[in-house]
Amino acid sequence: SYFGDKSSCVENTSTLNFTSSSSVRGLNSTCIGKTPLSSSRSVCRNRTPLMGYSVTSSSAVSAHTAASVVVAVVEGRGLARGEVGMASIDLKNPEVILSQFADNTTYAKVITKLKILTPLEIIMSNTACDVGNATKLFSLITEHFKNVTFTTVQRKYFNETKGLEYIEQLCASEFSTVFMEVQSKYYCLAAAAALLKYVEFIQNSVYAPKSLKVRFQGSEKTAMIDSSSAQNLELVINNRDSRNGHTLFGVLNYTKTPGGSRRLRSNILEPLVDAETINTRLDCVQELLQDEELFFGLQAVISKFLDTEQLLSVLVQIPKQDTVKNAESKITNLIYLKHTLELVEPLKAALRSCNTPLLKAYYNSLEDTRFGIILEKITTVINDNTRYTKGCLSMRTQKCYAVKPNINEFLDIARRTYTEIVDDIAGMITQLAEKYNLPMKTSFSSARGFFIQMNVDCSALPNGQLPSEFTKITKMKNTYSFTSADLIKMNERCQESLREIYHMTYLIVCKLLNEIYEHIHCLYKLSDIVSMLDMLLSFAHACTLSDYVRPEFTDTLAIKQGWHPILEKIALEKPVSNNTYLTEGNNFVIITGPNMSGKSTYLKQIALCQIMAQIGSYVPAEYCSFRIAEQIFTRIGMDDDIETNASTFMKEMKEITYIIQNANDKSLIIIDELGRGTSAEEGIGICYAACEYLLNLKAFTLFATHFLELCHIDALYPNVENYHFEVQHVRSSTGNKEKIAYTYTLSKGYTEEKYYGLKAAEVSSLPSSVIVDAKEITNHIAKQILHKQKSTPEMMKQRAAYHLAMRLVQTARNSRLDPDSLRIYLKGLKKKYEASCPAPKQNNEQQ
Repeated sequence: SYFGDKSSCVENTSTLNFTSSSSVRGLNSTCIGKTPLSSSRSVCRNRTPLMGYSVTSSSAVSAHTAASVVVAVVEGRGLARGEVGMASIDLKNPEVILSQFADNTTYAKVITKLKILTPLEIIMSNTACDVGNATKLFSLITEHFKNVTFTTVQRKYFNETKGLEYIEQLCASEFSTVFMEVQSKYYCLAAAAALLKYVEFIQNSVYAPKSLKVRFQGSEKTAMIDSSSAQNLELVINNRDSRNGHTLFGVLNYTKTPGGSRRLRSNILEPLVDAETINTRLDCVQELLQDEELFFGLQAVISKFLDTEQLLSVLVQIPKQDTVKNAESKITNLIYLKHTLELVEPLKAALRSCNTPLLKAYYNSLEDTRFGIILEKITTVINDNTRYTKGCLSMRTQKCYAVKPNINEFLDIARRTYTEIVDDIAGMITQLAEKYNLPMKTSFSSARGFFIQMNVDCSALPNGQLPSEFTKITKMKNTYSFTSADLIKMNERCQESLREIYHMTYLIVCKLLNEIYEHIHCLYKLSDIVSMLDMLLSFAHACTLSDYVRPEFTDTLAIKQGWHPILEKIALEKPVSNNTYLTEGNNFVIITGPNMSGKSTYLKQIALCQIMAQIGSYVPAEYCSFRIAEQIFTRIGMDDDIETNASTFMKEMKEITYIIQNANDKSLIIIDELGRGTSAEEGIGICYAACEYLLNLKAFTLFATHFLELCHIDALYPNVENYHFEVQHVRSSTGNKEKIAYTYTLSKGYTEEKYYGLKAAEVSSLPSSVIVDAKEITNHIAKQILHKQKSTPEMMKQRAAYHLAMRLVQTARNSRLDPDSLRIYLKGLKKKYEASCPAPKQNNEQQ
């Protein structure tokens, strides 16, 4: 082992007991390990350890097609129930993320965090999932993650003392401050112990000492978006077609590297809540937009990087067995490391003239001398012209001749032998082509090795067939692929020669890695820089394709002429723009309008713009200002919500209960069509009660409804504003029928389109007498409700005073006006207040 004594890094893993199940239908469905917990039905899941893979230049778009995160979850017992510890590691990224938090009985935080991680496998204690006595947490996780493998580990492996030992042993010195954060976080340490033990077991490898990045992730640094809201808003997955790119991720994803794509996804699902950090990112995006040379220069360099995180993951793992596959993997990844380090200087050159603090900090980080030290050590052993190349034969050649000549005499002999065999193969195929007078050429694939290929019409062949000495013949159109007995033997000789080359090269590579290992942790820094720059370039790229603006952060949510970013990508023309304005004094907006008038689209648009602003992206609007949202909740009405059924109603109740239990003053709450799954009376009652509860918070709430009775709540609460989507009535050319034309324009006040159902009935074949009766009854009920909710002059005056006070507070906090302009503005506020107050009685005027 080039990283030191293996035995010091891991205990004997043969004593581990695991039970695994792809969906935990029963705890005896799948077994792993030598002494499984269950001994009845045993169906072992085919597991391909990800230790021996090589970094590839997979596109950023496909970076998330294969899950590779393993998560361990443990919950406290007794009085500590609800305290949850989590530890996760991406098998393609050597970073352990620890978290510990208190959750309520819905376990919303746990589910949300797991949804963001998209795990390949979840590990829990066997005591959490005893048959007939499973914990609520276990039941909820299995319900939400039906296609994820679950593995149970004996409770004794969830050991906080062992977890701390693992972290002290494996955490790279540059991240050692994490010790102070996690020393008293017993549950996340216990999860870390079980996770690392299990991962080393399935990977058949151990992590080198002081090689991992370990990070404690508190929930207070990012906004919380629950999984239901992420789905409603189509943040990363399209609800109609999961392969469709019509999502917020699809709108913003112009990343060039898998790391950049992963960072973008995680940021969308967990936006920042620190305005200073967000503005630092926005400064970078602004500079990239203003400096074309910087933008294109950086983009050109970033696009050449491979998956740096995956490269690191391979380099820090020590295989327990020295196989040909492991040897080839290490050689390949040393070439990738050389390729990556050779990009540091071009990246520095691209950043040299930057001005923003974050980009300057990245430039200074790239001045780290360790990059040069590692590259210098590599170039003493590896040929200067060894490069990462596309194509399996080309890359095989690079691996064979990676090590410089005269370092190992036996290696040089083996390579000469390999060259001679390859030349003999080419010569033999040339002779066969001359012998049969056919246009044969040498081809290669990783599966078949060397084989013969030719393009020829079958009529040109004797009797329409190839000579009998050729075997394994495949044909696609006019292209024939085949081999011969002699070529198969030569391929075997070639493979034997390759194995010798790889073995001797591997020994040299191991020695080299042992020398550079102490410096290799600078690659964590490089990986972070590349992924962040890639994401910022992606934001800038998105801005060049649409008229986005830089957001500001105040205590107000103000969007001037904003539009829906995903709809813009789908629609043939730019969507209709609308304004949004919420403040502490007007923090509750009720939106009305007919079906399909644009309510749901508008609500989603506001949430998407808020998320875009909080990840450091520009926003689709003419101007925008946001209050940082610590939580974003959405309850969006789907098409099937129109049906009145028990399941829809229960889903609504669960969603609104979750919002009420978890919302606070810094939340953004979006509710659409609450109460549609039950009767009108119950629906109005539920909506009214929910509104009154939320009105006690300072959260920004947008509430779309068909219950027009709800609009009159503004008479009781001065912080409520009513808006509606306008429609126009257009008569047909014959003049007999009237239809609605949607403008998708938001206006103040509640809709005048009061009776959508009656209007639908009028154009139907219902008897006119029924429609007349329906109108009379409806008007009678509406007058009764209106009489009860009518505003008194005193209420109107209080409302006007409230709005004036809130405007003055806003002005004091945020005004940038000069004294003269401020005086004019305040006079305007006074006139508006006087106009809003009811006219005083005559005797009051005389007094």
